[in-house]
Amino acid sequence: MFSGSLHILLADDDEDDRVLFTDALNELKIKTVVHTVNDGLELMEYLATKESDLPQLLFLDLNMPRKSGFQCLKEIRSNHKMAEMAIAIFSTSLAEKDIEETFMHGANVYINKPNTFDDLKKVLNKVVVTARSYQDTFYNKSNFLLRL
Repeated sequence: MFSGSLHILLADDDEDDRVLFTDALNELKIKTVVHTVNDGLELMEYLATKESDLPQLLFLDLNMPRKSGFQCLKEIRSNHKMAEMAIAIFSTSLAEKDIEETFMHGANVYINKPNTFDDLKKVLNKVVVTARSYQDTFYNKSNFLLRL
């Protein structure tokens, strides 16, 4: 069981989504350290500079400018130094091909962005509590798509 602050990184190009995400986590009163980046290029630069202190949990939007979440996922999973980082896809898409492709490329969980702030808090609570409890065995195919 992990007991310190969980280091979380959100990569999302929508500023409103980034603000809602951090506000929701703050309201949960769970020990976290949250950083956000605006797109895929900024994400990969952040990870390269923080290689010795990588986040334990990355929330990754798929549709971002400059470098998509799909490209980032593939790049992250091809780097053995980032192999232990849990990746939660955090997208508005519910396209079956997106869900399947992200699973095949090593994402740990797929989350459809909730429509309400309360639902966002519920889903973040579930993911963060699970990540803290099961740092080594996060999610598998049977519970890959997280639904409320």
